[in-house]
Amino acid sequence: MTENGNKKRINYADQKRKNSEKQKIRGFLFALFGGILWGFSGTCGQYLFTFEDLDSEWLTVTRMLFSGIILLGVSAISHREEMAAVWKNKKDAIRLVLFAILGLTNCQYMYLTAIAYSNAGTATVLQYLGPALIMIISCVMGRRLPSKKELGAILLAITGTFLLATHGNPGTLVISKEGLFWGLSSAVALVLYTMLPGNLISRYGSTVIVGFGMMIGGIFLFFVFGYWNYKIAFHLPLVLGVGAIVLIGTALAFTLYLQGVSDIGSVKASMIACVEPVSATIISALWLKTKFTGIDIVGLIAILTAVLLLSKKDNSRVKTLSVE
Repeated sequence: MTENGNKKRINYADQKRKNSEKQKIRGFLFALFGGILWGFSGTCGQYLFTFEDLDSEWLTVTRMLFSGIILLGVSAISHREEMAAVWKNKKDAIRLVLFAILGLTNCQYMYLTAIAYSNAGTATVLQYLGPALIMIISCVMGRRLPSKKELGAILLAITGTFLLATHGNPGTLVISKEGLFWGLSSAVALVLYTMLPGNLISRYGSTVIVGFGMMIGGIFLFFVFGYWNYKIAFHLPLVLGVGAIVLIGTALAFTLYLQGVSDIGSVKASMIACVEPVSATIISALWLKTKFTGIDIVGLIAILTAVLLLSKKDNSRVKTLSVE
């Protein structure tokens, strides 16, 4: 009996280790493909702005409304109690509305508008300055100086932005002023998007909070932009492009990334999801023939390195469930 019992314990331990290894592999792959699909989503936006002459306002509202419906539909299956509970707490409800309008709405609109004025790769990388801004704010609020690693990340982020915007010549801008403005604005919006939810996501679930955020933001912009006044000539390429952004670049990417977070943790998942700007750059270059120079690539690498440096700290939230 003792020998059999030992064999059972050994078999159980082996099986547990194998399951853990499978979970790590699954988490890595899901976080990786989530980041790749976010990059694909940005490139779809670039296609729609360039070849279908869509407005970023219309696309932002459409994406937020339909993504909200999908995410809340998923939440209704697995988090029905949490969906009701968040509205029973007045403070949480107010925080959710502020997150939706000030954080998520601005993040979505400014990011897509940055793509419209530049390209998917550049816009995504500029938005990735957000983690550096979050780190600076945390230093100010904590009344502390940045560490050597943090200081290095800030310098890399600034250098990367400078190279992307000027190609090393301070007297010229190689991307439009509008593209630079909206790209940097999307980084600020990412800070609000990251910091406003507080503990709402951990208490009620990501799909619930982001789903409601999408819906509230979409409805808000629906009236702000006068969505009903847009006359869109629907045809197959346009429908496929918008559908790809909503279904693949938002709902599927978000679901994969969340499973990755569940399997390997938020820190590792966020580091792996940093493939997003690389994905956006490569897909944009291959599909839409967007040209990137050697200096552009150096700038991209500098900003990505800054993000990776910051993401190695548990309290650095490089990517907080971004739906890009």
